[in-house]
Amino acid sequence: MRYALLLLIALCFVPVARAGIVDAPAANLEISLMTYGPGDIYWERFGHDALEVRDTVSGEAIAFNYGVFDFDQKGFIVNFARGIMAYRMDAETTQSDVDFYSGEGRYVRRQRLALDNEQKDSLRRFLLWNVQPANAGYNYDYYADNCTTRVRDALDGALGGALSRQLRTRAGGMTYREQTARLMSNQAWLMLGMDLGLGPYADQPMTAWKEAFLPMVLEEELRHVRVGDGADARPLVDQEDTLAQNKLDPPPEQAPDLRWPLLIMGLIWAVPLALPAFTRNRLARGVFVAAGTLYAVFAGLAGLFMLGLWTLTLHRSAWGNFNLLAFQPFALLLIPGIWRLRVAGRQIGRLAPRVTALSFAACVIALLLHLWPAFPQRNLPWLLLALPCWAALFATFCRRHD
Repeated sequence: MRYALLLLIALCFVPVARAGIVDAPAANLEISLMTYGPGDIYWERFGHDALEVRDTVSGEAIAFNYGVFDFDQKGFIVNFARGIMAYRMDAETTQSDVDFYSGEGRYVRRQRLALDNEQKDSLRRFLLWNVQPANAGYNYDYYADNCTTRVRDALDGALGGALSRQLRTRAGGMTYREQTARLMSNQAWLMLGMDLGLGPYADQPMTAWKEAFLPMVLEEELRHVRVGDGADARPLVDQEDTLAQNKLDPPPEQAPDLRWPLLIMGLIWAVPLALPAFTRNRLARGVFVAAGTLYAVFAGLAGLFMLGLWTLTLHRSAWGNFNLLAFQPFALLLIPGIWRLRVAGRQIGRLAPRVTALSFAACVIALLLHLWPAFPQRNLPWLLLALPCWAALFATFCRRHD
C-alpha cells in the first residue's frame, strides 16, 4: 500500500517540478547517484538506488528510481510466482527518500557526477520521458533488469556508452549466486531455498557491468570510471557525501561456504536412513521411517519446485537446474516402500529399490560432472547433502530387498 501511495504522490508531484528541474538551464543542474544501503527485510537486502536531478538555483531536488511495485494490483501474487513482475519508475523529492531510508537505519550516500551540460540535459530529458505513466512500467528481472540496471543503463546512455565500455572490460568479484547468498545470509532458510533453486545462470562468469545489478557494486564501480578524452579526462564522481549513517548490521563481505554445513547435515541424516541395513531393531525401524519419509518428501517437493520453476515460469535464473539430479520428484514414490519397513520381514517390492538406485546413480553422475572444468553450475553443497542420504537408502533397500 505504501508503494501505491508513493506512486500517487509522485504522479501529483511531477507537474509541480516543472518550475525547477524541468526548465532549468543544464548549467544549473547537478546529477547524482543516490545509493541506499541494505535493509533488514528480505526484499530490502539488495539495497536500492536512484538518480537525483537537482536545480542549484531553486534548490529543487528530485530522485528518480525504478523500484515501485504494487501488492494490490490484480493477480500480483500469481504473476510474481510466474516471473511476471510489473514494476514502475517513480519520482520523489530527495529529502523524502533520505528521511524514509535513514528512518529504517539504512545508509544514504550521494555521488555527484561530473557530467557536461549536454549529458545533463540528455539524462534529464530521458528521465522526464521515462517517468510518464505511459513509459514508466517494465517487467522486472532480479539480475538482468532491475532498479539498479535501469539506473546504470540510463547513465550509460547519457555518457554515450562510456560506462559500459569500461565496466565490461573489468572482471566481477562474485557471481549472481554468491552475491545472493551473501546478502541473504541473515535469513538462513530463505538463503538456502534460493540457493537450491538457482540454476547455471547464477554461476556464469561476471563482468563489473553485470555485477552492477547491485546498488552497492554500481556505487563502487563509478569511483573508478573516467569520462572525457585527453586533457578533458576526469573522474566521473567528483564529490561524495554521506547523508545518513548505517545503523544496521552490514552484510558479510563474502558468501558463506555451504559445503561443510550441508555435508554434515547429509551425514547426520544418512545415519537413521542406513539403520535397517544393519539391524532389525523395532526402534531403529521407527527412526528410519520418520527420517526416510522426511527425506523423501523433501527431495520430492524440492524436485517438483525446481521442475516447476524451469518449465512453468519466466525465472530464467532457475532454468536447467542440475540439482534435479540430486532431488527428483520420483523420490515421493519411495514413501510406500519406506513405510513397509515398519514391519520386520515385510516385502517392499521392486519400485523403491529401483528408484533409489537411479537416484543414487544420478547424484554420483552430478558429483562427477564437477570434475569437468566447464561445468556450468556450482551446486556441490547440495550434492554433498544428497549423496550420503541416497547411499544410505540404497544400502537399506538393496539389503532388505534381497
